[in-house]
Amino acid sequence: MPYVEVRGRSIRVKWWSGEYKPDADGRPTKAKRYDSASGPEPGVPFADEDEAYNYGLDRESDVRNRRNRRKSTDRITMGDYCDTWLKETSLRPQSNATYHKRIRSVIRPYWSTWMVDEITPIECATFERHIRSKYSDNYAKAVLGQFKMLMDDAVVKYQLRDESPIIKQQRRGRYEKKKTRRTKRALPITAVHQLAQNAHTVWGFPGWVYVWTIAFTGARPPGEMYGLQRGYSSVHWPQSEPDPDLREEAAARYEHLHTLRIQHQTYPVDAEPVLAAPKYDSHRTLVIPPFLHEMHSALLASHREPWVFLSITGKPLLGTDFDGTYWRPIRDGADPRPASPQTRRPARPAIPAVPEMAGEAIYRLRHWHKALLDEPGDIPRVAVEGRMGHELPGVEGVYSEVTVAMEERIVSYLQAVWEKRVVGEGLWTPSFPMPLPSDGPDGAFPLFSGLRVLD
Repeated sequence: MPYVEVRGRSIRVKWWSGEYKPDADGRPTKAKRYDSASGPEPGVPFADEDEAYNYGLDRESDVRNRRNRRKSTDRITMGDYCDTWLKETSLRPQSNATYHKRIRSVIRPYWSTWMVDEITPIECATFERHIRSKYSDNYAKAVLGQFKMLMDDAVVKYQLRDESPIIKQQRRGRYEKKKTRRTKRALPITAVHQLAQNAHTVWGFPGWVYVWTIAFTGARPPGEMYGLQRGYSSVHWPQSEPDPDLREEAAARYEHLHTLRIQHQTYPVDAEPVLAAPKYDSHRTLVIPPFLHEMHSALLASHREPWVFLSITGKPLLGTDFDGTYWRPIRDGADPRPASPQTRRPARPAIPAVPEMAGEAIYRLRHWHKALLDEPGDIPRVAVEGRMGHELPGVEGVYSEVTVAMEERIVSYLQAVWEKRVVGEGLWTPSFPMPLPSDGPDGAFPLFSGLRVLD
C-alpha cells in the first residue's frame, strides 16, 4: 500500500516500484525499492492527502499490471539504443557488417526518435507492414528478425522494457495461404555438364574444374571456393598441413585417398581481403574421387599462384564481378562475341543457356551434391551431413562417427557416377592444359596466400 508523508505544506507519497535493491554484485535482494512523488505533475503539488494516496494506488496498479514507466534518466531513444547494441554485439566481421547495414539503413531511421519503452505491439505491426511492402520477402524477414533481437535484448540484457512488444499470435480473419519453399527443378547431370562446358567457354579450364568441384564436393560458393588455397588442395594436403597433429592424423587416415581441406573462406573486411573460418566453423576434410584429383593436379600445374582458382586474368576471384562476368553467361547463355584488340578480349562462340538452372544461383550445385549422395541410399547420414559441413542434432550427433569405410564408399560412388554418366555417355570433356615448366620442387610455389586470418 502507498505511504503518505506530510511535511508542513508539502505532501509526498511513496509506493513500491516493483523492483528490489541490488547487492554489491548487482544481484537483487529482498529490500524493496520505492518511488515517490510530491504531486501529480512536476511543479504541481497534491491538493490533499487523499489525492496523494490515490495517486500512489494508481502507481501500484501500474506496477501490478506492468504499466509502470521508467524514470526519464533510465529511458533511452531507439537511435541511441541501436548504437549501443551494435557496439556491444560480437559477431564475425561479415555478419557484423550485415547487421550494421540493416540497422543503419532500415531500423534506426524508422525508430530513431522513439523511446525504447514506448513502442507498442500496434506500432510493431505497422512497422512490419511497412517493411513487407517495401522490401523482398527474404530481406524483410531478415530485418524483422533483427528487430526482434533488438527488442528481446532490450528486455533481457539491458532491462529497458518489461516485455517485448513483438507478439506472435495465430492469425484471424482473412485467410492467407501459407508460403512454401520454391520447388526445385530437376537437375540432371547433363545440365551440370552443360554448365561446366559453358564455364570452360567463358573461363577456360579453371571454370570447368570450378563447376565440377562444387558439384562433387558440396563446397560452399563463393567463400569456401574463393578461399581454397594450393596448400589445402588434394595435390599437397595433408603433407602441407601446418598443424603437426592434424597432419599426422590425416596422413595415417587418408593414406590411400585423395583429400582437400576446407579450412578457410575469404571475403573483404574494410575493402581488405581476409581469411576466416568457414560458415558455422565447419572446418572439414573432403575425400574426392580420382577424376577430380586429376583435374586439380592439372589446374595447379598450369599456374604458380597460391589460390586454386584464379580469374580469367589470373588474379584472385574475390575481386571479380563473378555473377555478371562469369555466372550469368554460364547459366543463361550468351551470343557469340568477336575478338577485341583494344581490350585484348579473345573471340568467344555462342553459349547455350541451361534452362534447368534459369534464375538459380551457383549454390544450387551444392544442393545437387547433397541429392547425389542421398540417391543410392546406402551412404550413412552422418557421412553426408559431415561432408556438407552440418552437425547432426541430438543423440545421433553425439554418438555418430564418420569412418574411413564410409568415406571410401563416397569416393567409389562418385567416381562411378562420373565414369558411367559422363565418360560412359560420351559427353564432351576438355583436354588438360600443358603444365608450366618446373623450376624446382613443390615448395617453389607458394602454398598459402599470406592473407590475414581472422580469429
